[in-house]
Order: sequence, then structure tokens, then C-alpha cells
Amino acid sequence: MTAFTPSRRFFLRGAAATAAFLPVVAPALARVKKVADPFIEKLIAGMTLEEKAGQLSIYGDTTRFDGPPINPTSAQAQGKEKVKADIAAGRMTGLFNGIGVAGGRELQQVAVEQSRTKIPLIFAGDIIHGVKTTFPIPLGESASWDTDLAMRTARAAALEATAKGLHWTFAPMVDVARDQRWGRVAEGAGEDTYLGIQLAVARVKGFQGDDLKAETSVLACPKHFAAYGAVQGGMEYNTADIPETTLREIHLPPFKAAFDAGAITTMSSFNDIAGVPSTGNPYLLTDILRGEWGFKGLVVSDYTSEEELILHGFAADGADATAKSIKAGCDISMQSGLYIKYLPELVKAGKVSEAVVNEAVRRVLFVKKALGLFENPYRSLDLKREQSDIRRPDTIALAREAGRKSCVLLKNDGNLLPLPKSGKKIALIGPFGNDKENCPGPWAVFPDIASCVTWEAGFRAAMNDSGGDALTVVKGSDVEAPIEGGIEAAVKAAKAADIVVLAIGEAGNMSGEAQSRVDISVPAPQLALAEAIAATGKPVVVLLKHGRALALTGAVKDAPAILATWFLGSEEGNAIADIVFGDYAPQGRLPVSFPQASGQEPFYYSHRITGRPQISEDKNFKARYREVTNDALYPFGHGLGYSSVAYGVTTVSATTLSMTGTIKVSATVTNTGARRLHEVAQLYIHDKVASLVQPIRLLKGFQHLDLEPGQSATV
Repeated sequence: MTAFTPSRRFFLRGAAATAAFLPVVAPALARVKKVADPFIEKLIAGMTLEEKAGQLSIYGDTTRFDGPPINPTSAQAQGKEKVKADIAAGRMTGLFNGIGVAGGRELQQVAVEQSRTKIPLIFAGDIIHGVKTTFPIPLGESASWDTDLAMRTARAAALEATAKGLHWTFAPMVDVARDQRWGRVAEGAGEDTYLGIQLAVARVKGFQGDDLKAETSVLACPKHFAAYGAVQGGMEYNTADIPETTLREIHLPPFKAAFDAGAITTMSSFNDIAGVPSTGNPYLLTDILRGEWGFKGLVVSDYTSEEELILHGFAADGADATAKSIKAGCDISMQSGLYIKYLPELVKAGKVSEAVVNEAVRRVLFVKKALGLFENPYRSLDLKREQSDIRRPDTIALAREAGRKSCVLLKNDGNLLPLPKSGKKIALIGPFGNDKENCPGPWAVFPDIASCVTWEAGFRAAMNDSGGDALTVVKGSDVEAPIEGGIEAAVKAAKAADIVVLAIGEAGNMSGEAQSRVDISVPAPQLALAEAIAATGKPVVVLLKHGRALALTGAVKDAPAILATWFLGSEEGNAIADIVFGDYAPQGRLPVSFPQASGQEPFYYSHRITGRPQISEDKNFKARYREVTNDALYPFGHGLGYSSVAYGVTTVSATTLSMTGTIKVSATVTNTGARRLHEVAQLYIHDKVASLVQPIRLLKGFQHLDLEPGQSATV
């Protein structure tokens, strides 16, 4: 670990902040070699202040939207002619969350033929886990622990995104999230920094491909910079009051890895850290990002986050918020319109240096040039590709593969799973048995709901039971409300069946942005349904739909078999059937810890050890709660297969490790059961004595193994 001096800059404001900041950051910035691009410099030299502010402003596309509204205040719809007039006047750098090639070509034509500067637009979108073909939510896909899979699904999403006319995606989210009450856990890779790094790199490479100028490359935007996953109490938009140790060890490494992998944009976060909002934080956006790391790309605000400096109490008004944001290093204003409104006058009044504005414009133009937009402004605006590259058979097959690899077998008492495809009557009970609307889950902006495969459809296809009596489907209850007579109908179906499969959990609108939960258990009406089904005495398999780790209780917790299925996207029903009926071995491992109770949150495996750990039967005066142990119900990394596994002796090549040395750790893994096994071998380390208190263990490696019965392999 590299020693550092804790910084006081987070706590300084105004002139004091500037005075403290500049001596530190100036040498850091001097280390970043800047080579002037004559093409870009000529453009900047010929632009007016208003045109420069326009290049620093992006807005929601109200002319070609295709899906439900995403942002709550998504602006009053602007007519197409008004949008085109603003483009012609150079008042915007691009548009986001609109798709459609014909409309995109029409708008781009205005930019490159009618505007004075002829600078092309950039089209962006929230392509979080697919476009028309949706893949598992990022947290669900992270449960695969499969970086190759994550790269391939990002590549497929880029194919569809660019076919629909997009150049830039506001993804991947690389926030490390350790409180399952936070709804945006669903968008990331979970609670662990190491796993988050591996998946961040894979997703950036998948989105961007080998050539940013390629028609199928979509620009990645790792977000939210920084520490958004540390919001207090798991409450959306809240403060992240963390020490710099935590910032640097936990939250920044996935960003650095994503930038090293080629990402040249990032998005500032809504939260403040120790009182300084990220969008107005020069320590984050300039000192660390540009100074220490040498990042040459652009920073875009989150949706109106620069305007929110006012409600934070960090800026006096819109002009002040604009000045603080651009000086801090936020290059593009998203949606608020503050930069176009205030920057020209701020420069004329001497309150913002034109050199600061020029540098922001320089970064934006650098990104547009890197995408090849100046050479080919109509890249990724191909009418033929819009038809041929949407929902291709190989993309649909990949969605099914990703879905089944994301399922985590939490429990399988008595080897109840896999289920037989024939010879048994199955009752599929719960609000998600025949539900399409919730298949994509949160942050699917442009989903093709009609094409989603329900659990019922997947089961019937696997059982070769198209409407027969081998499978009975009963809703039983709604997600958050009971249905009159629902439990009675469900109990009747359960009694007539040999096996019950409970399809329960969260709806798509219970996870994602602005969906923090105080209680992360299964909603009460579904718990009541589960209790009634358990009382029938029939064997029960619980299939959980969810965007976070859940606190399981009662009949759900006690069910003999539990499969975590997340939100799996377009091929959800087929993917789950692949696992439930044993066509494929379960691969998933938890990227987040399932607590015993909601009150344990924030809860994560790599906690620091206290001076009074609970390591013996004596529980008095130890770090613990009265009601539960400090153990997870299902820990990070947990996941079962349909076979048994044995690990041999762990061997270590040396007993000491120098700062530049290497230790090789190995073990033999054997499939000791009768079925094929997919094992994810995991390596954890712990530094027993250190200058700073260390986590109880840290993930430092993992390997995938496919083992036939009796087969061994060394990791």
C-alpha cells in the first residue's frame, strides 16, 4: 500500500479552496503533455463564445424517442423545428436518449450543412444492458463472474446501439455499491473492487471494440465519478461522507482501470464527498482525473447535476453553479441549459477565463474527432444496418446464454433441482410466471417487450407442454398488493401439483435510479402467498426476480431450493428453464452479499476487522447486533452447482512476499459428484499485520472450470 497524506481539500470552499488547490494541482497538470491539434485549434479560434457554450451543452432528444420516459423532468417536449433551429445556431453539442437513423441523419445534416461551424452532433443514450435485445441487468450479469461474457454482451449492445444511430453510451456504471438499499446497485458489478475492475475493463472494451471510428463502436462513459455507490443509508442522491482511504482503495480503482482500457469520457456523480459535490469538485475532476491520471477526455455532468449545486447550497445561483462546474473540470452540461445561458456572459465579465472554456471545448472536439465524426458525420446512421443488426439470431442466442450464466443457485436441499421435464406436474405460482413487462428490468430504455420470453413460455418449451396440464400457471398475488381469491387459487393449484415453483421478488420499477428501499425483503403480499404454499407440504422451488441482494425470511428463506435470477432480459424464460431443467450447470456466484436482515446494511464481505470481533461463543461486548450474527445469509462469491466439489490442499510457493515479488498459490479442484460441474475457483488474501487495519479478506483472482464427474483440474 502506498502511503498518502489525508487531504483537507474536500473541506475547503471558495477562495480558500482555490488557494489550497492550485499549488498542488499545478505541478500535476504540468505533467500532462499537451500536443496541440491544428485542426481543433483552428475550429476553436473561429468560434464565438455562444458556439463554444453550445459545444458544452447536451439535451434529451424529444424528436425521436422510442420508449417510456426515463428522466422525471424530461423537459417540455421541444418541437423538431425548434431543435433544428438550435442545432443550426450551434447551441448544442448533441442529443441523448433518442434513436432512429432517418431522424438522426436529418438532425446531423442541419449540423454539418447549416450551422456556421459545421461541427457534427454526437448522439448518446443510456444503453445499460442492451437496446432492443436486452441482456441481464449489469448486477445480474456480474453474477456470472465472466469477463468474456460481459465483453461480448457489451459488443452486441454496441452493435444494436450504433444500428439505431447512437455514438455514445452512458455506461458502464462502475460504482462499487455496498448497501443493497440503494436502487442503483442493479446497474453495477456489486460490492467488490477487484471484480468491479475486471468487469469495467471488459465492458469498456466490449462497447468500444478495437477501433473507435468503426461503425459498430459506441463510446463508453464509466460513471458516476465518484463514490456514488457510497451514498449514506443507501438513499439515492445522498451524501457520501467517506475518508480518502476509502475513496482511493474502494471507489476509484474501477474508474482508473476503465480509463486505462480506453474510455475517454466519464460522468460526474450527483453526490457530494465531505461536503463538496462531485460536479463542482476540482480535486476529483482536475487534480486526480487530469493531474494524477493524465485523463485527456471529457467529463459530462449527470442529469442537471451542475444545476443541483444550487440546492446543495454550494452555489448561489445558475451563474455561480456554471462557474464552479466548468472551473472544476465538468466539460458538458447535461439538460439544464446553464452553460449556454451563462458562460458567454461569465467570460465577458471576467468571472470565467476563456482559456477554461477553450480547454473544455478542446476536450469535446477531441472526443468527436476520436469517433471519426469529422471524417464521417453520418457514421452509425445507416438505414440498412438499422434493419439488419437489430435482434439478430446470434444476439438473441447470446442473451439466452448470458441469462443462464447469471443465475445463482443459492440453495438446493435434497437435490430438488434440476426438475424433470416430464412425469411430474408443476405449478408455476407468483406474479412473474406469465409476466413480460418486468423481464428487461430497470434501465432498459428501448426494450422490445413483445419479444420477451416469459417464465411460462420457457417452461412449456422445455417440458414440450404447449398448453397441456403438466404445467399450471397461477398468479396468486400482485407484486405489492394481494389479489382477491389469489391465494386460494394458488393453494388449489399447488395441491394438484407434484412440485411448486414460486415466481416472486421485485418488479422492475423497484430497482434502479430513485428506488432506494428501507426494507429489502420480498413484499408482504408475496410472503403471505409463500407461507400459504409452504403449508400445503409440497416441495417448493423459489425463483427470485430482483435487482439487489434481498433479505429472505419465512417460507421463502426456508424453501428447499432457491435460485437467484435477477432481471435477465429478452430471453429470461428460456434462460431460467435451461438451468431449472438441468440442460446447463449453474455458473453464477453472488457479486453481492445477501444479509440476514435489512438492518445489517451496508453489508459486504471485505469489512475491516474490529478490535472486538465476534470470533467465539462469548458474544458479550463484541462487534455485533443483538438479533443476528455477523454472517451473511448467502455470502459474496456463493453459488452452488448440481454436483459436489472438493478442494485439495492449498499450496503456497513462498512464506514471505517482497514489494516486487510474486507468490504462486495453487490447489486441485475435483468434481466429486455425478453431474457436470461449473466451478468458479476464488482466491482471497489477508494481510495479517499492516500499518492500516485491513479487510478480513480480499478477492484477488478467480478461474472458471468445467469438470465432468470425477475430473480434476489445478488452479
